[in-house]
Amino acid sequence: MKIIFITGLSFFMSLLAYVTPVKETRETTIPVCHTPGNNMSLLAANPAFQQLHVSPLPFTYKGAGEMITFPTPDGQSASGFLIKAQKPSNKWLLVYQEWWGLNDNIKKEAEKYYNDLKDVNVLALDMYDGKVATEPSEAGKLMSAASKDRLASIMKGGITYAGTKAEFASVGWCFGGMLSLQSAMLEGKQAKGCVMYYGRPEQDVEKLKTLNTDVIGFFGTQDKGITPESVKTFEENMQKAGEKLTVKMYDAGHGFANPSNPVYNKEAAADSYKLALAYLKSKLKA
Repeated sequence: MKIIFITGLSFFMSLLAYVTPVKETRETTIPVCHTPGNNMSLLAANPAFQQLHVSPLPFTYKGAGEMITFPTPDGQSASGFLIKAQKPSNKWLLVYQEWWGLNDNIKKEAEKYYNDLKDVNVLALDMYDGKVATEPSEAGKLMSAASKDRLASIMKGGITYAGTKAEFASVGWCFGGMLSLQSAMLEGKQAKGCVMYYGRPEQDVEKLKTLNTDVIGFFGTQDKGITPESVKTFEENMQKAGEKLTVKMYDAGHGFANPSNPVYNKEAAADSYKLALAYLKSKLKA
């Protein structure tokens, strides 16, 4: 927009009109998550991406399960929320948190899958080492500060805890959707299934080639963080890698499966859960 220099007043009004759209653009522009050089930290630190997430509603979990600890390859220890199968089982579902942390909402989701699957151990890993956020800016800081090495070490620790005979499937939302895919690559030949909910896709074809399972992903056409364009690129890269990917797009925004999010889409959440559950039952024979 050109600023027309006529009078002091017209200059001021033109300048005001010029500046305002720039401010709006800065607030709504989100880094395209599959572009070279971009990463999780950049995405999490962006105020526009943070605005896609509204503070979750207060909830206290009072169901089954217990917190456990286990060693990690980096010489530290990690924790997770475990609901053990009633009968000894080598079937495991690894549950990955949203960017808020391992809060009671995730424990509830873990129990939901546990109740609907048969003879499956469900382990929700604590990827923030005990830290939980309740505000978007706080969650952005935790996600930005999360070391990739530490995240990988926690996942490896959980995988080792389950044992060499374990058969794994994973599920996660947002930050956890990304981790679910990364987990599947770390699980090697023990991987049996992978469910992603609007998570940042891995776009490195060589890394995708290490997958030993197919992937099912649920995304929103209105998602400004994990855009339909990035999902399309993910599909193309999975094809290049010779891997199978099933994508279901919903006319919904980021976080559509989270009841505490204003963009919660009841129909999309129900349909995606039905598909995810059927997929997991098939893959884990549960």
